[in-house]
Amino acid sequence: MNASTRSTVTGPGAAGRPARRPDSGRPGERRTTATGEEPPVPVDLKADCIADSAGGLTFDLNVPQGTGTSWSAALVLRLRGGARADGTDDEVRLPLGPNGSGRLRAVLPSTVALAEGRWNAYADLGDGRDPRRLLPGVNDLRSLVDRRPLTGIGRLGVRIPYATKLGNLALRSWLRGPHAEAGDILVAPEGMTVTGRLYGASPADGARAEARVRGADEEPAAVTVPLAVDGPDFTFTVPYDELAAGWRRGSGPWDLWLRPAEGARPVRIARLLDDVADKKQVFSYPALTVRAAAGALRIGPYYTLDNDLAIRVTGPAARG
Repeated sequence: MNASTRSTVTGPGAAGRPARRPDSGRPGERRTTATGEEPPVPVDLKADCIADSAGGLTFDLNVPQGTGTSWSAALVLRLRGGARADGTDDEVRLPLGPNGSGRLRAVLPSTVALAEGRWNAYADLGDGRDPRRLLPGVNDLRSLVDRRPLTGIGRLGVRIPYATKLGNLALRSWLRGPHAEAGDILVAPEGMTVTGRLYGASPADGARAEARVRGADEEPAAVTVPLAVDGPDFTFTVPYDELAAGWRRGSGPWDLWLRPAEGARPVRIARLLDDVADKKQVFSYPALTVRAAAGALRIGPYYTLDNDLAIRVTGPAARG
């Protein structure tokens, strides 16, 4: 049994030969980096992306004049890092059909689940060549800005196209249920106040927010605060003095979780419902100085590489 699994979205022209893996070409034919990316290919295959409010994506490819295609042409999405232990698909093929002169179109419906991670995008034109890496064209992501799905949705899928550091087209995918969406964040000397909305669950008795030291193996490993709720909307404040009291030299960041009810499974608090694939370098919040027994610490919120909300505690702060 192959280590990878493949999912094909059905439709006209959906059948066809399996795509070869990126590393299956002739020696020296392809070069990959340590992150699993490939340098841009010389063939100018670009894809414009249009997002809809339900979470679907439409890909429109500009095909150079004279480029041959066949009925088996497909847009191929491959999960960076390969197959997952849970057996979820690490390759999805979307049929490519004509959409005017020199244009091909593929559709990724919101009903097709993509595992969380980064997906590289390729075009398989059915011409006998290996699928070729796609370059990004114009992204129309207006429908993702302030996206407000139904709060009762059981599982929330988010897919945001972006250009990699090497200039290739990729998708960042999240698949979560329930999900706690972070909204406004207010930073004040006494602590950080977060407002947000809970999807796929309803706050009940015992609902609370938890800040946990990442990788902690000794107490205190968590700070718990109550939630103020209004339907699916929630607000909580994490006091900085409690984080400062729990700081140990070399300890990791504090990850933020929401527990919808007493005994319920905690839900990671993140910001996913917009058009920004990587928020760590885009959303910036101030770090404030907090006095503690260990000295003057610097405390402030940030988003991780997965767009999860966390708090960084560093110190003692430098003097002067």
